[in-house]
Amino acid sequence: MNRNTGTYVITTTLSESVRAFVPHPLPPTGPALASGVYAELNRQAELALARLAGVSGLVPSVDWLLYSAIRKEALLTSQIEGTQATLTDLFDEEAGFKVSNTEDVEEVTNYLRAFRLVQGQLRDNQGLPVSIRLLCDAHRLLLDGVRGAGKQPGELRRSQNWIGGTRPGNAAFVPPPPEHVPVLLADMEHFIHDDEATELPPMVKVALIHAQFETIHPFLDGNGRIGRLLIAALFEHWGLLAEPLMYLSGYLKQHQAEYYRLLSAIRTEGDWEAWVTFFLEGVCVAAGDAERNIIEVASLVAADRKRLLQSPKAGPASYRLFEMLPMMPRFTIERVRQQLDTTFPTATAAVKMLEDLGIVTEMTGQKKNRSYSYQDYVELLSR
Repeated sequence: MNRNTGTYVITTTLSESVRAFVPHPLPPTGPALASGVYAELNRQAELALARLAGVSGLVPSVDWLLYSAIRKEALLTSQIEGTQATLTDLFDEEAGFKVSNTEDVEEVTNYLRAFRLVQGQLRDNQGLPVSIRLLCDAHRLLLDGVRGAGKQPGELRRSQNWIGGTRPGNAAFVPPPPEHVPVLLADMEHFIHDDEATELPPMVKVALIHAQFETIHPFLDGNGRIGRLLIAALFEHWGLLAEPLMYLSGYLKQHQAEYYRLLSAIRTEGDWEAWVTFFLEGVCVAAGDAERNIIEVASLVAADRKRLLQSPKAGPASYRLFEMLPMMPRFTIERVRQQLDTTFPTATAAVKMLEDLGIVTEMTGQKKNRSYSYQDYVELLSR
């Protein structure tokens, strides 16, 4: 495929002249995207999402699933950018335990804050729609107080950036000059909200918009994470998945070199088709992974609950504690006391009950300041 997807303009930055790429507005033209390329894959991806939505009914609370799915997406999208935090680090930080790589964990928790902001706005009748303003608000939270905090959080860039290389002159890719960015983003926003404009299925549009956003690269830092957050926002906007149970960044991280190569091939060869195919395959795989994970989590929790219910010594406090574990997989007795709103001896007895049954594990080996883990669950989610 050799369609023209943009033009090059000469821009001067760091006292050297370079060719910067300015993409054409969406959708692809000359020729248009051929439906034969995506129709069957799009159908498979829609089925995979429907199965995922269906299987989420297996657990008593969809909040459990969201708790882990959103954290996995936050973690994986951050790992694509080189963040080293793990899921256990995230659970430990939430439990109030000491974590060594606090900066990395903070980057992940910032992504969670940005995600919640976007989802909250889209679900509020008075909230912002998917828009440049909403992405800027999310960007402000993403870079708040972490590496990149000096890179104009919440603002479109006012200087030239580049990808790869040590300077624009030897970069792998030079995005559009800053003065082009507002118009390009306005065109992209128009494409999102113009339902008359194209017959393309919503999921194909999501693929196109993500690639276009990464090509525009509108911020000085955080473009990858905001671009992947935009995928989740558009899935919400078009009602493709009622709850964000899928972590597509896992697939993108696993195929990171191909992910970047295909985005680049849109600019260099006009190959939108290969990218759309890759994206839809990714949705199929990620939805299937999330579906299997839900079945495994539901099975584990059901088996552990059965053990607890069959124990003659178990009481109301231990039952209530058990139901909290999927959203509190690491904890101290003090945290249990607060969550159950009970006395220290009652909280201690509830934890001891679950420990005796082998459901939770004490991690420190100390007599005081002990901490506990729903370890089988943590390991299942971390796989």
